Amino acid sequence: MSARTQRQVSLVSALVLIAGVVAFTVAYLGDTGTSQETPLSDAPAQVFTPRKQIPLEKEARRVAGRFILTAVARENLGESYELAHPELRQGLTKRQWLTGNIPVVYYPAKAIETATFKVDESYANEAILEVALLPKESAKVKPQIFFIGLKKAGNRWRVNYWVPRAAPAVPSARD
Repeated sequence: MSARTQRQVSLVSALVLIAGVVAFTVAYLGDTGTSQETPLSDAPAQVFTPRKQIPLEKEARRVAGRFILTAVARENLGESYELAHPELRQGLTKRQWLTGNIPVVYYPAKAIETATFKVDESYANEAILEVALLPKESAKVKPQIFFIGLKKAGNRWRVNYWVPRAAPAVPSARD
């Protein structure tokens, strides 16, 4: 056997020996993990109890309608600021809100022929509605469905979110 082949065999043998020592060390000495077992308890189980749904208050529906005609349509933003819950305002001052750069998806109110509401959830202090905005035949906008969330702030209903049910279509460069 040549000197070069002997060196290669010695190198491979040394690498196999090192790998074996590392494997042995990890297998027998390297287990420092902690147990993830959950200890048993005699405490009573926490059972989920769903909230009781109630009929939607007329005031909540009125606030939703006014919000659409003001904030969504960008008409009378001063009134819409008062209808928006602080969660939706996201720290915007009234002055900032009045610029129209607000976290509310726009839909032109002048194009709306009808708006229908479907109650998804209604509780004593919050509600979720689906709103179908159907444009007039002459309008160049498409019908759109939105989710509107309402939450009581004190004893008054306020809108805490407004999002489209599906993302609006992005026009192509060819349109």
